Amino acid sequence: MAKRKTLPRFRSEKAERDFWLTHDSAAYVDLDKGRPAVFPELKPTTRTISLRIPESLLAKIKTLANKRDIPYQSLMKLLLDERVQEELTSSRKRNTG
Repeated sequence: MAKRKTLPRFRSEKAERDFWLTHDSAAYVDLDKGRPAVFPELKPTTRTISLRIPESLLAKIKTLANKRDIPYQSLMKLLLDERVQEELTSSRKRNTG
């Protein structure tokens, strides 16, 4: 079993961020002892926006949402999130490959 390094005391959040940019957490934390964190009261920050889309597209989205038995706005957020993740992933591949 490897001996873990002692975490330094950080003077600020910026100092801690800078530290983790250049250090591997595996040297400081036993990841095998980790447990999932649960934050039941945590709500994601949201912002209301106005979005104009063609009525035909909205009708298609509502039809899909109805088939999945979820609110159409929830489906829109899900689809948008999935597409953004795909774009980010393919962008990373293009930039590194």
